[in-house]
Amino acid sequence: MGLFGPKDDHPSAREHDLPAPGDGGPLDKLSTMFVNRVMDLGLDGIGPLSSSSQVAADARRKHGGDVEKAVSEVVSDHVRLAGAGGFVTGVGGLITMPVSLPANVLGFYTLATRMVAAVAELRGYDVSTAGARAAVMLTLVGGDADDLMRKAGLTMLPGMAGSSRLARLAVSRMPQAAGMMVNKAIGFRLLTTVGGKALGRFIRFVPVAGGIVGAGLDGLLMKRIADLARREFTPRPAGAPAVEEGALG
Repeated sequence: MGLFGPKDDHPSAREHDLPAPGDGGPLDKLSTMFVNRVMDLGLDGIGPLSSSSQVAADARRKHGGDVEKAVSEVVSDHVRLAGAGGFVTGVGGLITMPVSLPANVLGFYTLATRMVAAVAELRGYDVSTAGARAAVMLTLVGGDADDLMRKAGLTMLPGMAGSSRLARLAVSRMPQAAGMMVNKAIGFRLLTTVGGKALGRFIRFVPVAGGIVGAGLDGLLMKRIADLARREFTPRPAGAPAVEEGALG
């Protein structure tokens, strides 16, 4: 199967949440394909890769319904997996870079998406909604989230101010046009990090040393994403509606 090839499992639950490929050129189309693929794998799962909902359910069951212990379990597991992936894709050195770097990028953001979505679900969010899925993906871009939301016009709408901006987005009726803009921008932003990642981690392409550095950097970045997810997706009261009327005006 190719990096962005079609999956042959169940259809994605998010097919109406993301933009159709536009006519803004190859990078525009690739951005859409990339974010679609990451969401398919990270949120819905495929084959042996569990969905975010299954990960959340397993962690909750393991800790007897203790949500915060389950959240900590999900985070520690994914930080460890990110470190292992960074080591494996970096240990081959410069020779394997053309294959290992794209695999590392797709694998890392798939894990990050699954982790954030599982944390959100454990905290009481319905990750099947368009708003929640956009909020999950915005967590991956960290400090760029505010910029992307502003460009989509979301910060101009009622209820979006404050540190829980992604949590509010997750329970809102997000306009379809805004969802299209946000998700396409996320795909573009994530893909444009690949060049910087390659240049900034040249030592990764030195055999063995590259694996050690890759493990440390990927584990650290996953931890940063996890910290943001834990701050943004604050616990919701039991029985709260999945989507709140009027949250976006």
